[in-house]
Amino acid sequence: MKGSLLNDAFFSRLETMSLNLKSSLAGYFGGKHLVRTYGQTVEFADFREYQLGDDIRRIDWNLFSRFEKYFLRLYTDERQMQVQLFLDCSASMGSADPRKAAYAVAATAALGFLAVQNMDKLTINFMRGDQAINPFGTMVGKNAFFRAMGELEETVFEGETDIEKAVKSCTDTGENNGLSVIITDFFTDSDWKKAVDYLLYKKRQVLLLQILTREEADPVYDGRVNLIDSESVDASDTRNMKIRITRAMQDAYFEAFRDFEEDIRSFAKKRGANFLTVRTDEAIERVLFGELLKVGVMS
Repeated sequence: MKGSLLNDAFFSRLETMSLNLKSSLAGYFGGKHLVRTYGQTVEFADFREYQLGDDIRRIDWNLFSRFEKYFLRLYTDERQMQVQLFLDCSASMGSADPRKAAYAVAATAALGFLAVQNMDKLTINFMRGDQAINPFGTMVGKNAFFRAMGELEETVFEGETDIEKAVKSCTDTGENNGLSVIITDFFTDSDWKKAVDYLLYKKRQVLLLQILTREEADPVYDGRVNLIDSESVDASDTRNMKIRITRAMQDAYFEAFRDFEEDIRSFAKKRGANFLTVRTDEAIERVLFGELLKVGVMS
């Protein structure tokens, strides 16, 4: 991919970072995420009195000799998270601007790397049309991840995406076992809110990552222009138009854009999801080491 941001330096900057979950995790054993329940690790957490049916091998006999009561030693529990990344591969995400495509791929790769280096299970789903396509299967470990990077860099952005149907088509969405990230610009007629509600119904933590170009967030067009929708199928598409842009029209666009952003932000807040909007003219490090840290998705 032209303008790719993926290289050794990019991944080396992520080595000391990890993904966080806000809620308790009912994931798989063998990961690195501490949860509120007690488990099988070697790290001591607390004592509690013995109850009928408890494993007698956990009784602390030193405490019994002091108090003549049975106490169990409790240890911390660590679980493996399932990280699902849903990348919008519609034309608006990159066919007209290679920088946007490269940024979206880099954000996907960064989140994926943080997952596998933390021994989490990772799936990368390409949302195309009404389907979520997972060409790599479930990845665990860096070897599987880096084998997938070459194909990820060659991602083609074309056509339209129905985010709701694509997310719901995913067959391996777990329940209460990790993080789901939707990476898109939200320039869609599909009901993406139902996709979020579906993931929340599955008790997954949700991050909405919106990627925009400077021209989309702050257009500077003036005078007569031809506006061509990147997802239109031909020149006669009613979304394409010739128009003379005035100051009043610019003001109307900015107001509509603010309402558009606020609608996403308000919805995410009400649902307990995280929402970040980033622009491709910003350094991606700002997203990874600033915004994600700020909302608590990374540490």
